[in-house]
Amino acid sequence: MRTFNDYTYQRPNMQQVEERFNEALLKFSEAQSIDDALTSFDVMNEIRREFDTMSTLASIRHSIDTKDSFYDAEESFFNDHRPVFEQLENRLYKALTQSRFENELREVKGNLLFDKARQSLKTFNDEILEDLKKENKLTFEYQKLLASAEIDFEGEVRNLSQMAPFSQSKDRQIRKAAAEEISRFFEANEEKLDTIYDQLVQLRHQMAIKLGYDNYVQLAYDKLGRLDYTSDDVANYRSQVKEYLVPLVKTLIERQAKRLNIEKMKSYDLPLDFLSGNPTPKGDRSWMVDQARTMYYEMSPETKAFFDFMEQRQLMDLDAKKGKAGGGYCTYIFDYQSPFIFANFNGTSHDVDVLTHEAGHAFQVFMSRDYDVLEYIWPTLEACEIHSMSMEFFAWPWMNSFFKEDTDKYRFSHIEGALKFIPYGVAVDEFQHRVYEQPSMTPAERKALWRSLEKTYMPYKDYDGNAFLERGGFWFRQGHIFSVPFYYIDYTLAQVCAFQYWNQSQVDYQSAWNSYLKLCQAGGSQTFLQLLQHVNLKNPFESGTIASILPSLKAFLDSIDDTKF
Repeated sequence: MRTFNDYTYQRPNMQQVEERFNEALLKFSEAQSIDDALTSFDVMNEIRREFDTMSTLASIRHSIDTKDSFYDAEESFFNDHRPVFEQLENRLYKALTQSRFENELREVKGNLLFDKARQSLKTFNDEILEDLKKENKLTFEYQKLLASAEIDFEGEVRNLSQMAPFSQSKDRQIRKAAAEEISRFFEANEEKLDTIYDQLVQLRHQMAIKLGYDNYVQLAYDKLGRLDYTSDDVANYRSQVKEYLVPLVKTLIERQAKRLNIEKMKSYDLPLDFLSGNPTPKGDRSWMVDQARTMYYEMSPETKAFFDFMEQRQLMDLDAKKGKAGGGYCTYIFDYQSPFIFANFNGTSHDVDVLTHEAGHAFQVFMSRDYDVLEYIWPTLEACEIHSMSMEFFAWPWMNSFFKEDTDKYRFSHIEGALKFIPYGVAVDEFQHRVYEQPSMTPAERKALWRSLEKTYMPYKDYDGNAFLERGGFWFRQGHIFSVPFYYIDYTLAQVCAFQYWNQSQVDYQSAWNSYLKLCQAGGSQTFLQLLQHVNLKNPFESGTIASILPSLKAFLDSIDDTKF
């Protein structure tokens, strides 16, 4: 059995790739029968899988060690050539929509492939090819800049991920000092970060204009595959958050302040939930993987098979280390039908959240990996995040194995933290809408906008006189704003759906799990709202949805005496 380290990487020969693809594309366009068309379509999908496999392997191995010169060069290669390959895929989508066998192809491959193809055609033409290359280079520059952080703290040089435990310290002076050191890194790189983002905004706006859009907002929606909702729907959703969740979170912050015996909460106090310390897993990475194995063996036959697959092929890289990219993610290696989980364990409860969250993504793609239409293996991103956030909740019956005496503390902070997160996620989204609707904003105006949105959605955020944060510099650390614009709202939409699964699981765990399994198996074969209908989840955009999920969540929090923690 081959493990991840044995997965073969070879830089694609782009001349050969283009020749093979164009030959298959010509045969598809000139096909005299549906069988001939399907054969050529399958050849193009095979080439797409091969290219994506090599791109993903290079990306994973680079993120594991950003100082590896070989994969640094390979990542640069793909930054240049992913747009070239996107150009080829664009030709495939155009041929699909012009095929004489469209009706027969729809019967075999489904309607959604054609809907996605038509939407994708709006988002690309040859005129923006060089712009896409430049966009990739700029986001790569941002990622490398953050990975380069070396913060001398408590006698050791640490990266941003390794600073998290100090941000949650029971000692207020350590929390404050850690927050200041992190802020100092971003302030020291303020000019670089402003320049990168300013160039990204201008570049994306110009691409939108070249493609016939008024601005980048609708282009971003189309690039994300949002077929059945609009920016107006998202605005209505944000208004629900403002009406129902912002006041609730304010009361949760006041409750937190009482627990911490702090009269006036500062921003550096927010990461600490309890005076006795935040819940922490009671073992190291190897021990946590052992607990996860037991959990997934007991959860269902499907999760047992999934976890065996991941372990036996060594498809998880979990430890934080110098030179490793920050954050956590799950991706998929097509030719090996392998999900891959990347994380940065740092000894906090976030380790367990990341392990269950990314495992939710990995489990979904494991369950839908046999779709022969590549577009159906993953759904759109807001649906993807339902799998991950819901898995966090389906793992609850096993949290005692990870947290022992801290289990109730963990469950309380998990629900509370998820509720607190949504207004922040919505602020990130509104920030991006406003920025791309007014792309001529200066860096100072963007920071002022961010600070005003913090005061709207997180009015409790007091930066204790930190000038950089007071003028609106916090958003620099949110990588999605740079690398995947407009993605971040998807986490909040999915959280609303995941809360529905939590509600269901408290009443009938098996029924809720069966619905979740059905959702995972559907992959990306339906649109976001169709998937919700498929498993009877409420639409977050509809007025009343957020209000309807809150009573049981508030009742749970009120049922726990958090003063004992």
